[in-house]
Amino acid sequence: MHQSCLLIDVGMNPDRPRPGRQWLRNRYRVHQRLCMAFPSASKTSDDPDFIRPFNPDELDRKQVHVARGADAGFLFRIDPQFRGRAVILVQSAVKPDWDYAFHNASHLLAAPPESQLADPQFEKGQRLRFRLVANPTRKIDTKSGPDGHRRNGRRVPVKTENLIEWLTRRAEPAGFSLETDSTNIQPGYIYVNGIRNGNRQRLRSVRYDGILKITDVARFQRTLVQGIGPGKAFGFGLLSVAASWSKRTTDGAT
Repeated sequence: MHQSCLLIDVGMNPDRPRPGRQWLRNRYRVHQRLCMAFPSASKTSDDPDFIRPFNPDELDRKQVHVARGADAGFLFRIDPQFRGRAVILVQSAVKPDWDYAFHNASHLLAAPPESQLADPQFEKGQRLRFRLVANPTRKIDTKSGPDGHRRNGRRVPVKTENLIEWLTRRAEPAGFSLETDSTNIQPGYIYVNGIRNGNRQRLRSVRYDGILKITDVARFQRTLVQGIGPGKAFGFGLLSVAASWSKRTTDGAT
């Protein structure tokens, strides 16, 4: 998988325009711009300077209009940095073309994007530090109606006291266990503009930082690719991991 880091120019002078900061406030526009890094072959040949207005039909539909997988799709997350700065982390199945995506919007970036090809190797029992910004929700009103058909229901935010439980339930099928005593949570909300009607919507946003232990390598690798939870088009679901410490702890060893 390809991993990219985009440093955003949020501006430090309040008396000057800060387009990067304003752009980050609209998650729909952020996702739209990131999608532009995966243009179709006809788009790059017919419009090499990206002059024509944005048209989602000209994107590589195998990358931006599909479920995340080993060969398709991407995940992203917006991470605040020191002194008010921000970076966007992007994980994609194929190499993104950031030069093309920001050809007509370079003012949003504080530095050229950095990308690398990653092929992490894991072991069962390995302990890793992790970060996840998720959209913990649960479905209600899913009972069958008078006609016997089960309703799809609607999603509501998970209560603060149940946020650790929400991630713990997803850990086992995702190939890891959670060290709950070492997990910190930062609950909150983000606001996004509605795709269809333009109305602002409030989405539950929770940052998890802690330590996990791999219980199933194959499942864990799928989780890294597919992400965790809903709201992936708005920057949720990307699980980042790093070595917890130099000495690995595996099953049967200390």
